[in-house]
Amino acid sequence: MTDVRIYQPTKNAMQSGRANLDRWILEYDSDTAQQVDSLMGWVGGGSTKRQVRMKFDSKDDAIAFAEREGLNYQVTEPKQRRILIKNYSNNFTYHKVEKGFGS
Repeated sequence: MTDVRIYQPTKNAMQSGRANLDRWILEYDSDTAQQVDSLMGWVGGGSTKRQVRMKFDSKDDAIAFAEREGLNYQVTEPKQRRILIKNYSNNFTYHKVEKGFGS
């Protein structure tokens, strides 16, 4: 049986938006160790399954595919995003406590 990992990707530091983050990825785990090519210095292995990444619209679709194909799967749930609500007008409130230069 082949092992696969099912997860929802996170946005990278270069993204500001949240588009295309609602998809789920099914990715194969490598069954063979990676080897360093002595001539070029590239890293590779004998299995091409590491290159396969399948995208699904929902977690249930990815799990159904893994079960239908007889794959051992591990689901990694995404961290919940903590949203801090900020208001521009709070920068100018009267009761705001700030330390000045002399403090």
